[in-house]
Amino acid sequence: MKAVRSTLLIAAVMLSGCASSGSGANSSQQASWWNPLSYHWSSALPWNWFSSSLTVTGQGVGGLTASTPMSESGIKEGLKGNYDLRQGMRGQNGQVISFWQALDDDKVKLVIYGQTRVERIDVLDSDIVSADGSKIGDAFSNKFSKAFNNCTLASGLDSRDVECHAPGSQHLRYVYSGEWHGPEGLMPSDDTLKSWTLSKIIWQR
Repeated sequence: MKAVRSTLLIAAVMLSGCASSGSGANSSQQASWWNPLSYHWSSALPWNWFSSSLTVTGQGVGGLTASTPMSESGIKEGLKGNYDLRQGMRGQNGQVISFWQALDDDKVKLVIYGQTRVERIDVLDSDIVSADGSKIGDAFSNKFSKAFNNCTLASGLDSRDVECHAPGSQHLRYVYSGEWHGPEGLMPSDDTLKSWTLSKIIWQR
């Protein structure tokens, strides 16, 4: 974990000899259900306390790329041990979608999707910066002056948000969220979007 607490060393010693166990992280926006036996505590160990932050590029997030296998070991290596991992699934359009969640302090920071290899990564961690300097919490106006030709209404779990293509990238999209009292399905005005903030960075193969 990134936050060093006085009890962490004791917890790490206790957990290192135990089987994986569940956690009550708040992930209602990402999962309908998950397997409580698939929680892993490797990043609680002392040698992972000071791991460096990751960067989002056109190739992926940190060491996670399109060639990374959708396995615990592959994802753990790609994330440099910075996060705890939890495997889950949810229903979407009549299908079951499997994914891995990367957590820090019991909060979901990344969601990794794919079949046999990583296909999409949703970044929610404000410590992760994209190659152009964007990070969670940035204002829409930092990157865009208007939505036209840049953004569309998001879909699925983000249907109240606006999704924009990162300038100069075929693989990165930025999702912005904010106050909007207009009709559902209508794009907010550019003046309204100015104060919206970046809530998710999406990398997709």
